[in-house]
Amino acid sequence: MIQDFAEWRVRVRALLAAHVAPNAIDLADAHGGQPNLLPDAPIPEPAGRTRTVPREFLALAETCAQYRDPQRWNLLYRVLYRLCHGEPHLLRVDVDEDVRRLRLMEKAIHRDIHKMHAFVRFREIHTDRGMEYTAWHRPDHLIVEAATPFFARRFGAMRWAILTPDRSAYWDLETLRFGPGMPRTAAPRADDLEALWRTYYGSIFNPSRLNIRAMTLEMPARHWATLPETDILTQLIHNADSRVMTMMEKQAPSAQPFVPPSRDVRELAHAARVCQGCALYLHATQTVFGEGPAKARVMMVGEQPGDKEDLMGKPFTGPAGQLLDRAMTEAQLTRSEFYVTNAVKHFKFTERGKRRIHAKPTGVEVSACRPWLEAELAAVEPELIVCLGATAAQSLMGRDFRIGAERGRLFPHRWAKGLMATIHPSAILRMPEERQQEEYRLFVEDLKQIPNYLAAA
Repeated sequence: MIQDFAEWRVRVRALLAAHVAPNAIDLADAHGGQPNLLPDAPIPEPAGRTRTVPREFLALAETCAQYRDPQRWNLLYRVLYRLCHGEPHLLRVDVDEDVRRLRLMEKAIHRDIHKMHAFVRFREIHTDRGMEYTAWHRPDHLIVEAATPFFARRFGAMRWAILTPDRSAYWDLETLRFGPGMPRTAAPRADDLEALWRTYYGSIFNPSRLNIRAMTLEMPARHWATLPETDILTQLIHNADSRVMTMMEKQAPSAQPFVPPSRDVRELAHAARVCQGCALYLHATQTVFGEGPAKARVMMVGEQPGDKEDLMGKPFTGPAGQLLDRAMTEAQLTRSEFYVTNAVKHFKFTERGKRRIHAKPTGVEVSACRPWLEAELAAVEPELIVCLGATAAQSLMGRDFRIGAERGRLFPHRWAKGLMATIHPSAILRMPEERQQEEYRLFVEDLKQIPNYLAAA
């Protein structure tokens, strides 16, 4: 039996070179690692000219190779043979039965990966190395190696293992390794973490979007045994109506209704001009959106626009922006290569006579503006996020993040390969003169780490 996509590729190269037709071979019933030739089939020899195969097919085949059906190898070879023998545009023929089956398999794999991401629940284990986490999951298809890099990115700061009947994955803070499958009995029993998860699930459960039929389809019963939240679903559904009324009374402001479904920063910037997601728009001159290359390798995130930025409509154009430009020059960085933005897009201030003095945005205001920042991150797809100041860092890393303790370090993040934080240049300007020189030097040293982090990405 062929074990994986790499082995299949080796086998079919020889078959194609020998012009073995799909109906003369059975790849689903191979013995001793060799394809099973049907009666009167020619013996393949690894010779002949190299054939050009569409990249789209290779990507599709690698995905469909994870489908749990031994006949997938025959189907993939049949489509490959047709592509190489007079049907180069076969994948565009959606009504073709072979192509339709591959597309359905591809869809099933993507759905199974999505469900693994959604349904894996870790349990705590105390070991000699400290706290570790283990989860058991039963996917429909052979997706472990494709699905688990997501967990390495999202939970990169903890040691974990994900056990499945087919394959198991292990993360040791640096390397993702794979091993044989494990039975469910190898996973730990329920722990205190499950009680926390039930509390969390109960707090995020949205009764206004309750659809029991859709919930049953999206959360199949075979996964319920490993999902602690299913214990409280009945109660949550029973109390849904009253919770809807409470949510309506306490609904927090948000920019989400104003954010278009676009990954074009120009379209996002245009839409942000009319944002009324929180009360800050009432007094600001205009929305100050991010600017820079549409696909910059680095996104730099500050707190909010200042007085000059509010008047000019561009981020980091005032005194803090000038200090940032000088520091970037000393660090041998080119600002025009960065996408620069803020966690909050409107200027918040208090008036003192004719002056408008910066006022720190509240957590509610930062949360209200977060959909714009996430839309920018999705559009730009930076490799590295650089947060300037605590507000920006906490908006992306949580309220417990502390600049003083964590500045200059690289952290994994869901929106980029890495995130680092440093002081905001405006904070340097507000310091006593005797401290400014040293803090400025440290700021430049932090910025000098950016090329190193990019090289390691």
